Amino acid sequence: MPTPDFVLDLRRFVGTRPLPLVGVTAVVLRGDRVLLGRRSDNGALTPVTGIVDPGEEPADAAVRETLEEAGVVCRAERLAWVHQIPRVTYENGDQSDYLDLTFRCIWVSGEPYPADGEMSEVGWYDLDALPALQLSDDMRGRIKAALRDEGVARFEGGR
Repeated sequence: MPTPDFVLDLRRFVGTRPLPLVGVTAVVLRGDRVLLGRRSDNGALTPVTGIVDPGEEPADAAVRETLEEAGVVCRAERLAWVHQIPRVTYENGDQSDYLDLTFRCIWVSGEPYPADGEMSEVGWYDLDALPALQLSDDMRGRIKAALRDEGVARFEGGR
């Protein structure tokens, strides 16, 4: 997966120490189906995810990442969940702390394909089939949050 240039620039200063980053998850819905892809780096089945660029609105990042990774145009409908992902340590020792903003997105146009190589396969999955799919608990939680009917975003903490 290509690392954004701004992250590479920051790494020159902080080395492998924990770097706080804002990430997005785009749970793209098309009727009773959800867009999922298999990540090229670890084979995990996930919705579209990505990093927010400096100065970029997070909802715009979700829409951009969906087009870049899956060739699908979507519209961000609402923020569904805000949560901190446990620290990620990459093979090269870099550590990142991601604040994930999960968006419920609606399909506008395009048929999915692995557009930029970050995913090896991309497609629509029936929501009824989710229990049988090999999804991590975290990714299931992101999809579940996006499927909730209430318009209020879920968040963690605040006690």
